[in-house]
Amino acid sequence: MEYLGRDDTLYELDVHKHRNNDCYYHIGFAHEVGTVLGKKVKYPESKYSESNDDVNNYIKLEVDTNRCPFYLGKMVKNVKIGESPDWIKKRIISAGMRPINNVVDISNFVMLEFGQPTHFFDADKLGNVVKVRDALNSETITTLDGQERQLTENDIVITDGKVPTCIAGIMGGETVEVDENTKNIFIEAAIFDAFSTTKTATRLNLKSEASKRYGKGLNYEYTIMAMDRCCSLLEEYASGEVLKGQLLHDKVDKTPKTVDVTTEDLNGVLGMHMSDDDVKTQLEKLDFEYELSGNVFHITIPRRRLDVEPNKADIAEEIGRLYGYNNLEDTLPEVETKRGVYVGDVALRKSISKRLRMLGLNEDRNYTLVTPSMASSFNYDNKEVLELPNPMSIDKSTLRLSLIPSLIQTYEYNKARKVNDINIYEIAKTYDNNYVEDHKVAMLMKGNYIINNANKVNVKDDFFVLKGIIENLFKYLGFKNRYSFEKVEVKELHPGISASILIDRKPIGIIGKVHPTLVKDDVYVAEISMTKLYEFNIKPLKFKEASKYPEITKDMAFIVKKDITAGQIIDVIKKSGGRLLTDIDIFDVYTGENVANDEKSIAFKLTFNEPTRTLNDDEVMEVFNNIINNVIKEFNAILRDK
Repeated sequence: MEYLGRDDTLYELDVHKHRNNDCYYHIGFAHEVGTVLGKKVKYPESKYSESNDDVNNYIKLEVDTNRCPFYLGKMVKNVKIGESPDWIKKRIISAGMRPINNVVDISNFVMLEFGQPTHFFDADKLGNVVKVRDALNSETITTLDGQERQLTENDIVITDGKVPTCIAGIMGGETVEVDENTKNIFIEAAIFDAFSTTKTATRLNLKSEASKRYGKGLNYEYTIMAMDRCCSLLEEYASGEVLKGQLLHDKVDKTPKTVDVTTEDLNGVLGMHMSDDDVKTQLEKLDFEYELSGNVFHITIPRRRLDVEPNKADIAEEIGRLYGYNNLEDTLPEVETKRGVYVGDVALRKSISKRLRMLGLNEDRNYTLVTPSMASSFNYDNKEVLELPNPMSIDKSTLRLSLIPSLIQTYEYNKARKVNDINIYEIAKTYDNNYVEDHKVAMLMKGNYIINNANKVNVKDDFFVLKGIIENLFKYLGFKNRYSFEKVEVKELHPGISASILIDRKPIGIIGKVHPTLVKDDVYVAEISMTKLYEFNIKPLKFKEASKYPEITKDMAFIVKKDITAGQIIDVIKKSGGRLLTDIDIFDVYTGENVANDEKSIAFKLTFNEPTRTLNDDEVMEVFNNIINNVIKEFNAILRDK
């Protein structure tokens, strides 16, 4: 293996996402090894001589975008294209790349060393202007792979002053490619906006080793060192003549990242018992500069550590992992104990979910991402949908505004598998184009709600069953006598079987039968905004002893116009019944013989009770007759069978 030159050691790293911007290149990983071993990193030498000729005599730099904070350019003349030395080729192959020629290999080798991508232009093809700018919409460039790419204003390009010669951070153009006839090279080492390069690489499907590193963020100090390393290697292995001077655009904020912490702060975060000397030792291993004033460490974070922010938590993490988590002591927390309960919106969500399960509904879980057509369905609040910029697939490309389309999809899935009785609910968040969250609960019912063949009891799902479940839920939550339903038009709901759900006269959701054009079966849905429910003052439930005295029930039926709702009549009955009236039930709605075409008959069962004594029939009849008179007067109603 030594004879073949294969006696090196290959490390295969599984780099955590929090460390992939400083351990994604060899010098960064060398710093990590040095930190563990307590040794300093020795940087590669970058010695080269410069000619008296100046790059500024050949090329002028212009940067016309705020998405390029740092750009460095140098020129190397009279290079000789050929094979790379064996040691460079072997290291590039070990890193999973293919050697091409000495010039291209040097660019790739330096990128692997410093994590800084560089780009080599054929200077004779480039012209005398290098201009960095935002691309124009529909502008095109033919890249090194021979494909014509259409650009947008979200892309960054390097131009010769007129047309693009390179997609910044992604791939160079064919017109300035380095080939076997290249003599003079212009070297670019720059920092481009990480988000823009990542977005461009994804859109063009050009994710390269360079674009990955641009997307992780770069350190301008290594940008300068990478340029010097390229010049040194080109001089030594390509016989290049490095011109003096440089083209520089520098808008990088060089304010150092500093943080003040004490050993007590770090021990408090980590639960350890370190001394000041322990902290000093770990900071020196990390190669973090510091000054100790009294008991305060004034720490300067190296620019290469882009992942470390100037706060005590990040410093504690770095020091703690070196000091050793094995030094953590097992201790019980010294805190005041209290009963664990859900509070706030979590408590409300748990209460709603528990109640709906008690009422016989099964919980459903669906993806937040849906198709555009599903996202725009049941948009009764007229909100704008939020589409993902880079979706994995079209069926997961948009955030939903309503949970109902997902429940309908679940219903269709079950129906196809011969499940006839479907009573489900879902609790989840929805999002609009302004990134506003809305926590919702939705229900869907189809088929039978209750089946008891032994007792021949069969309750089919319909609008009133679903409405009763919602009323039961509101009473359970403490909204008794505060909810109501009003007719509303929603294009996805049956125009005659749909309503808005209100609390304190403010709409919070919808209920109705799904429009036959969407679903042929009788499917009933409802949706309530829990976010709006949070805004109401919920009174705690009060429990009282059941009455020891008998109830008195009375039935009545009124013939009224069809446009009068049962809810309107119930409101009048409640006001007229006073405290003796404890319950109102509708037990029949009739249209047909002996009732005009524009009329309907609604029958009510009224329950009267007094918790402290037995009611007599006279006082109940007085209230009962008062109710009848007020309903007749208010709605011009006719009392049936009088």
